[in-house]
Amino acid sequence: MEILDFILLIFIGFIAGSINVIAGGGSLLTLPILIFLGLPSNIANGTNRIAIIIQNIFAVKGFQSKGVSSFPFSIYLAVSALIGAVVGASLAVDIKGELFNRILAVIMLLVVAYMIFKPNTKLKNITEQTTGKHLWFGVILFFFVGIYGGFIQAGTGFIILLILSSVNKLSLVKSNAIKVFVALIYSLSAVAVFAYNDSINWVYGFTLAIGNALGGWFVSRWSVKKGDHFIRIFLVVMIILMAIKLWFF
Repeated sequence: MEILDFILLIFIGFIAGSINVIAGGGSLLTLPILIFLGLPSNIANGTNRIAIIIQNIFAVKGFQSKGVSSFPFSIYLAVSALIGAVVGASLAVDIKGELFNRILAVIMLLVVAYMIFKPNTKLKNITEQTTGKHLWFGVILFFFVGIYGGFIQAGTGFIILLILSSVNKLSLVKSNAIKVFVALIYSLSAVAVFAYNDSINWVYGFTLAIGNALGGWFVSRWSVKKGDHFIRIFLVVMIILMAIKLWFF
């Protein structure tokens, strides 16, 4: 690997890791870069998961260093997503990319519309719903999140944040902390499937991971200080940009 490729991967990884932790969609940067550097799309998809895992190890520690965690609730969701990710990674088959991207773009815009127009309820006045039927709703929904995340990963963060803020009434800061933990766990099973099928470039994966990890660590701690209002604005902007990219490019 050339030194310029090394620098490019770390730089893009840092940006992607920052975006992934605070919102989602960082893989829309890393996947094209890996393909641009010569990896086939299926190997780029598998290679990207190495960076996701290491990024989220650092992000989880970053949130924990600020006292933000949600155990054992996040463990239940992570186990469900892990099982789903095995299914999703195993079902990674050829699909019509343009149609898939446009469907995903519509979903992302619906997420934005919901976040903008939903009643402006103060989450601090609402009890978090992480037990009973709400726990089971979350477990079931995260199984399907795992299927999608195991299949392609890009955009999974948006879906996770929507579920946790809407179904379980969690703040965006705590939702982000749960998101990175769940993504860490289900990515382990996805990597196992890709590795078994020899679909990972380990050198590129660990190089990209350096940048992702740095971005994940710094932004996880920084986002706790900024709070929900900043995260909501950043999230809406990123979803709109992601939807435009998916639809037109």
